[in-house]
Amino acid sequence: MRGIKRFLLLAPLCALAACVEATPPAQVPQPGADSCNAASFRGLVGQPRGVLDRVTLPAGTRIIGPRDAVTMDFNAGRMNFEIGEDGRIAKIGCY
Repeated sequence: MRGIKRFLLLAPLCALAACVEATPPAQVPQPGADSCNAASFRGLVGQPRGVLDRVTLPAGTRIIGPRDAVTMDFNAGRMNFEIGEDGRIAKIGCY
């Protein structure tokens, strides 16, 4: 009998706990945002990967090969050059 009384006393508290508002997820910057100044390098898309050896890139820039493993952490200020299977620059983005 005591167990039932405890349950009846705790049930409203459990119900109230379910009503707590969850915090909304953090806002992810829009993909179109050029927070790392990638637009200034857009002319390199389609060029061979070797041209990057002759260009001064911002600190922290990643050059990602077609089968390279990369971290999934988001950094809007980090420039990324993605190299396609053909050895050419396929994409430049801030992430």
